[in-house]
Parts: sequence; C-alpha cells; structure tokens
Amino acid sequence: MFEFPNIDPVAFWLGPFAIRWYALAYLAGFLIGWRVAMKFAGFDDDTRPTPKDVDDFLPWVIGGVILGGRLGYVLFYQPEYYFNNPVDIFKLWHGGMSFHGGALGVILMLLIWPYIHRIPHLRLADIVCAVVPIGLFFGRIANFINGELYGRVTDSPLGMVFPHGGPEPRHPSQLYEAGLEGLLLFIVLFILIRIPAVRNKPGIVSGVFLAGYGLARSFVELFREPDAHIGFIGGSYTMGQLLSAPMIIAGIGLIIFAHIRHIQYQKKTGGRE
Repeated sequence: MFEFPNIDPVAFWLGPFAIRWYALAYLAGFLIGWRVAMKFAGFDDDTRPTPKDVDDFLPWVIGGVILGGRLGYVLFYQPEYYFNNPVDIFKLWHGGMSFHGGALGVILMLLIWPYIHRIPHLRLADIVCAVVPIGLFFGRIANFINGELYGRVTDSPLGMVFPHGGPEPRHPSQLYEAGLEGLLLFIVLFILIRIPAVRNKPGIVSGVFLAGYGLARSFVELFREPDAHIGFIGGSYTMGQLLSAPMIIAGIGLIIFAHIRHIQYQKKTGGRE
C-alpha cells in the first residue's frame, strides 16, 4: 500500500485569494494545449485552419469547456440539488465539472465558429481533439491532489488511504485516468496527426479521440468509486460508463465516415489529394 502524499490543494495564496492546483491544472491544460495545437495547425503550410485560426478559436474552447462542463455536471450528476438551489450553479469555486458536458460544449463551438469563419469543421476538430488529453492529464492529477474521485476499496499493492475515503485503501483511479485518458491517448493522437495520410482524412483523429476516451474512461470506471449520490445504475453500471458509450459509438462512426468520404473524394478527383 502506498501512502497518500497529502499535498495541500492550495498551491499558494495571493493575499486573501487561494490559488488551487485545480485552477492551475485548467490553466496549464489550456496554455500548453493552445501552443501544441498551433504547431499542429502549421503542418500543412497555409491550409486552414492556420495557427492564427487556432489562436482565434481559443476563447471559444475555454467558454465551451467551462459552460458545458458546469451545465453537464448540473444535469448529469446533481439535477435535483441544483433545481432546488439554482444560485449554486454559478458557484464554480465549490467544484463540480463534467468532462462529458465540457466535450458537448466544445463540440457546439466546433459547429458554430468554423461555420462563421468558413473553416473545415473536421480539420479544426482533429487539431482540438489531439490536444484535449493534455488538459485531461493535468485535471486528473489535480483530482488526485484534492483526494477526490478516488477508486474502490482494494487489497492491491497500489491501494492508498484517501483523506475522505475512509480507513480502507482504495485504487488511485485518478492516476489511472491520467495515464490512459491523458498520457497514452495523447501519444496515440500525437503520432496520428503527424501522418499526412491521416490528416488527409479529416475526422480520423477526432474519431480516435472519442472512441479512445470512451474506452479508457469505461475501463477505469471499473476501479473508480461511483458517485455516492448516484451509485450504480442498472445494478452494475456507472454514470461515467453510460455517458462514455455514445462517445465510443460516435467515434467509430466518425472514423468510418472519414474513410468513406475520402474514398468518394478520390473517385471524384481521380485520385488527386
């Protein structure tokens, strides 16, 4: 059994204001993801989206993540509580964000912004999806520091006693997610988006991200403690697994669509890219 490090969730203070690791994780995810996305956008010379397009799209991504993530948590995880306490919806400093909600928020932005600026939707989506695991990695590390979203009770040598998880050792499921949803998925997408044949099939990278995240999240949910106020759904499924299932289906469908679309384009142009 490993000892939980008990890192202070507050990184430092600015006068009366507490700067938490969780906030810094969001900041690091946005900043590093933005810089890497601009590099990805520069692979194909002046083909849109360009690095400038990615730069202009950043505020929309931030808005989509925050608004979608918060509303997703409210609707998916605690609708009854927030229906009775609507003012608490705006208290972001109390925590409560849903990745699936944030994903829906960004997808909405990816439908609106490229349409306004006449940019290929799927090309921009591929770039954005390729860097999302960076934010996931930092976010899960922050969850671990906060001692939240811990795993189920275990006798595994990887078990830890979390401050709010009772006296029994539990899976550090936040680290499992950081490794699978964050590091491993980023490596896969980083390799794919650097391959010209993949970039010529817009939607492949986005599809791999959706399916890859859904599979990784569904797997880790086998070790993660279900939300106390929800528990298991249907006897054995968690909310995270149910919300991930449509992502897996959509990801596979998007990969197939991208392949078919590319074949049709080649037939139309006589095989010219």
